[in-house]
Amino acid sequence: MFNILKQTKLRSPLSSKKLEEIKNKILGKRYELSVVLLDNKESKKINKKIRNKNYPANVLSFPLEQTAGEIFLDLEIKNEAPKFDMNYSKYLTYLFIHGCLHLKGFDHGDEMDKLEDKYLKLFY
Repeated sequence: MFNILKQTKLRSPLSSKKLEEIKNKILGKRYELSVVLLDNKESKKINKKIRNKNYPANVLSFPLEQTAGEIFLDLEIKNEAPKFDMNYSKYLTYLFIHGCLHLKGFDHGDEMDKLEDKYLKLFY
């Protein structure tokens, strides 16, 4: 199962088909994933409530079970993309990959960085 929920009027440049392809490649077809697209205001609320951080998070991932999870993706991050030498669409793809890898069990570090590069080249 793959769901996209939208809690913002902003439009994502990423198609649900592309997100599902990335999810299937990283997490597998049987993994149940809900993706919530939101803005800075909602992202900040969730980040404050869950992580006690008083700022919007560009991506948050939450495992729910062994084969199910949620990713919250802030669509209001256009200004961050140039800092990583990416356009908006590529940066959102990167953030989604990042969230999927966290759900797969990876923590920040060299191994995760290499996988992010691998999947970004594959999907962008």
